[in-house]
Amino acid sequence: MTAAYAVFGHPVAHSLSPRIHAAFARQTGVEMQYVAIDASPGDFQGAIERFWRAGGRGANITLPHKEAAMALCATHSDRARRAGAANTITAAPNGWHADNTDGVGLVHDLTERRRLDLRGRRVLLLGAGGAARGVAPALLDAGIGELWIVNRTPEKADALSDALGEPGRVHTRYPADLPDLGAFDMLVNATSAGRGAGGLDLPFSLATARTLAVDLSYGEAAISFLAWAGAAGCEHRLDGLGMLVEQAAESFALWHGQRPDTDAVYDALSARADALLTAD
Repeated sequence: MTAAYAVFGHPVAHSLSPRIHAAFARQTGVEMQYVAIDASPGDFQGAIERFWRAGGRGANITLPHKEAAMALCATHSDRARRAGAANTITAAPNGWHADNTDGVGLVHDLTERRRLDLRGRRVLLLGAGGAARGVAPALLDAGIGELWIVNRTPEKADALSDALGEPGRVHTRYPADLPDLGAFDMLVNATSAGRGAGGLDLPFSLATARTLAVDLSYGEAAISFLAWAGAAGCEHRLDGLGMLVEQAAESFALWHGQRPDTDAVYDALSARADALLTAD
């Protein structure tokens, strides 16, 4: 029987993960089935249990379930423990094993594909949920100078800062403090603001022409933040498509023991996205 894998989210119909993993499987000769499963927060645990009983071998976890996934797993990798969130789970004899490939995916995209040096950068992280938790430890490991966390619920920002355990490099502020923080070398939007009717209300003082603006979302969900970054004068603006492909490759390697080539897959998806944006 073909091994079953999935991505769980809510909503999840837009996810490119099935397309990405199908491309990886063709490239490596791995036989697998990978589908998208929409599970509301109230049904997430039940959906995961049904997937397990049906023989599910592994799954990616996306919004809004990354933190909830941790509680459902019997064991956790160091990356998942540091993040307090899981985006990759793997079936093991005693239950699900949690890992988090978001951070390594983001850093690989920025430093390997884009050839950017993150060392010493003053970074503002917008958001403190599962996506932010996944990338924050990896950014620190990549050598950024300071990490400032601002979240709509300040208590979550404080909890993330405490979990990271580096008070000399990690700071939290209230959203009302944003106009007084000055300019940053890098802005990372880890909120879901672009997915709804509202957007982020950010002062242009956060950015200069040299500021790198990164949205962890991709497609339409990233348009609002990247449009703001353009209006703020940021010359370098990236969505999360590269990170998505790289974190998927890390998940694929965990499940199948081989890391696929990501460049061809990223190029194909990027070209398709550009074609859709420029279509009449």
